[in-house]
Amino acid sequence: DDSIDPSPDPILDRFCLQILHEIHHKIQWLNLESSSVKRIFLAANYPNLFELGLYDIEIETALSLFI
Repeated sequence: DDSIDPSPDPILDRFCLQILHEIHHKIQWLNLESSSVKRIFLAANYPNLFELGLYDIEIETALSLFI
């Protein structure tokens, strides 16, 4: 399921639903921490993304995102 569930964080909601929608094609680098990584990944397609930083993330979570 690629839908985005509402979150208790209105700032993250606005970022995912409004801001990323407008700039996703320009993003070349993302630094994300574990609580927002899945939500931000599912919010848009990032055709120009060439670098990704993941912080405070469990190995199982990282593997589930990429496998």
